[in-house]
Amino acid sequence: MEKIVLCITGASGFIYGERLLRELCRDHFVYLVISDSAFKVMEEETDRRRDDFLKNLPDNVHFFSQGEIDAPISSGSRLIETKGVIVAPCSTGTLGAVAGGISNNLIHRVCDVALKERKKVYLLLREMPLSLIQIKNMEKVTLSGGTVAVASPGFYTKPESVDDMINFVVGKVLDFFDINHNLYRRWKDEDL
Repeated sequence: MEKIVLCITGASGFIYGERLLRELCRDHFVYLVISDSAFKVMEEETDRRRDDFLKNLPDNVHFFSQGEIDAPISSGSRLIETKGVIVAPCSTGTLGAVAGGISNNLIHRVCDVALKERKKVYLLLREMPLSLIQIKNMEKVTLSGGTVAVASPGFYTKPESVDDMINFVVGKVLDFFDINHNLYRRWKDEDL
């Protein structure tokens, strides 16, 4: 079973991380890191509690808190065994820390190590509008080998629900890691 790291930060849009977790668990071992702020956002957006969420994790998920800076995935010798790192949703604070090479917590550290090891790093921002500082931070991460995207659903799929729009964004993240899914209909899919 391939391994991947999924980090969820405190930006609005906990559902993106949760949906990615569900999809990744189908055929990956997932190292999951959730920030304290993300749990607060989850409680606001879903009315669920941290303990309830954590006790229902599948067996192929290993959870780390943001403070576990000495977790095995904080080392390049272990992180190279993974397909890479997804941060979804990614707060602009996490974007700034990654762009600056600052490792205040495990999420920042994992991204920093993944970039130095030339592993795939995908930051899914959920923020608008963006300041010039944030745009420059996106540039820094991109120049360092990471990928930065803003959660922006496509409408050529003719979404009929919020779920459809979430699936499109999550599907695009999975596409980046060459992970098969059926979350959205591809452009002119019937023509192939």
